[in-house]
Amino acid sequence: MGKTAFVFPGQGSQRVGMGLHLLEQRPDLIDTYYRTADEILGLPLSRLCWEGPQEALRDTAVTQPAVFLTGIATLDVLRRRGIEPALVAGHSLGEYTALVAAAVLDWRDALRLVRRRGELMAAVNAQVPGRMAAVIGLDLATVEELCTKAAAATGQVVEVANDNEPGQVVVSGQESAVQRLCGDAQDAGAVRAVVLEVGAPFHCSLMADIEEEFAAELDKVELRAPRVPVVSGVTADLVDSAEGVRDRLRRQLAGRVRWTGTVRALTAAGADRFVEVGPGNVLSGLCRRIAPDVPVHTTNDARRLDRTIAQAGREAARPGAAA
Repeated sequence: MGKTAFVFPGQGSQRVGMGLHLLEQRPDLIDTYYRTADEILGLPLSRLCWEGPQEALRDTAVTQPAVFLTGIATLDVLRRRGIEPALVAGHSLGEYTALVAAAVLDWRDALRLVRRRGELMAAVNAQVPGRMAAVIGLDLATVEELCTKAAAATGQVVEVANDNEPGQVVVSGQESAVQRLCGDAQDAGAVRAVVLEVGAPFHCSLMADIEEEFAAELDKVELRAPRVPVVSGVTADLVDSAEGVRDRLRRQLAGRVRWTGTVRALTAAGADRFVEVGPGNVLSGLCRRIAPDVPVHTTNDARRLDRTIAQAGREAARPGAAA
């Protein structure tokens, strides 16, 4: 029996105007989520989502709650139309939206956490400036080996941050080491190795110093056992307890995003369609390449959202279909 997996994007999916198409269908979302979020954070998050400027949305401490808020509003629209997930997962930051979808976290608590998470990550970058780079066309083992060599040559940190799909690996670390890695990757036959425009060196050991402080923030929040199966991006396995969630959220800061493994775990658990819930379509592309036989639906504009809702309705009407 088939299952729909909701996948939630992370940092890098933000854009000015995100979420406006949701308000055309559901203006009540402004009071339910957007104004509430502005009040909770003391930040004009709604305006930044809808009007920008883009430079403000590049600030990690703003990007993370903005992408999260758009995902939560999109989730509400889908649920009001009767579309529910049987499985959920999120890419890095997106895991918080997935946990709200699974009733592990109250969305307000999750909003506060992602804001604090973004602040702490940005503070690391202020102290030890770093970069991230995407390597296209080399396998994971090769990139790991090149990271070891670049770190030894420069005396700086560079590590695999995201195993996004076979042939797409993101590295993270200090600038000289990342630049060295990019050159070495090109020499090793990479199709492309490009430095990314992100706000900090995420998902590497440079983030380890903030784990304890963030763990203290997690301890202030009630976490519940998932009501919907959640696949953790840190371990690429199912998490079935509140303490398991807490552990993985702490480890997520400096830990690798195992997205290839996450998608494979979702399909192994029965997912036969993916819905990317939130801004952008990055995860849709990754899912198609990891699991090419599984259809993928997106929600990042009005046309795609309507098509996803209509398609989900047709699929749910098939004999033996399941959400």
